[in-house]
Amino acid sequence: MILQPLVPVDGALPGPVLTEIAALYSTNHAFFELSGDFPDPDRITVEQVAAALADELAHDSAEVLLARSAGRLVGLAATLAQAPAADDPDPWIGLLLIDATAHREGYGRAVATLVEDRFRTAGRAGVRIAVLDNNPKALAFWQSQGYVPLRRAKDREMGRDCTVLRKPLEAP
Repeated sequence: MILQPLVPVDGALPGPVLTEIAALYSTNHAFFELSGDFPDPDRITVEQVAAALADELAHDSAEVLLARSAGRLVGLAATLAQAPAADDPDPWIGLLLIDATAHREGYGRAVATLVEDRFRTAGRAGVRIAVLDNNPKALAFWQSQGYVPLRRAKDREMGRDCTVLRKPLEAP
């Protein structure tokens, strides 16, 4: 599996890649029902995905990483190398999205590990994620990956209840 940074070309995302990412988002309607990120999770459009990705990439230290296995887009991770809060030393995983038709095949674990390795290589001591409280499956996944709850909070974007988790990153 490889991670490829999503890089806009002349300020826009390449159409074929955007279409591929929109298809990935569309497989995850159950997650988007929980998150409320899209008005109709059963009809996510390319334009909505383009806007969501533009919002992700608007942060100075943001990166969207496409996860490919055998040439197929199996997931993506949106990360922040610098947290929005000045007193937070850790990078964040803002979103880990795996093709729902490939859930429970190890892709989520593999992508999370590759993202952690990137931060570890950059000398970071830990990584954080906020998991929506109405998504117990996601909370169980992240805890199985070694993430430990730190606190309850409201997410920055929509004020949703979530649990902030952290995983220490030991030096290689």
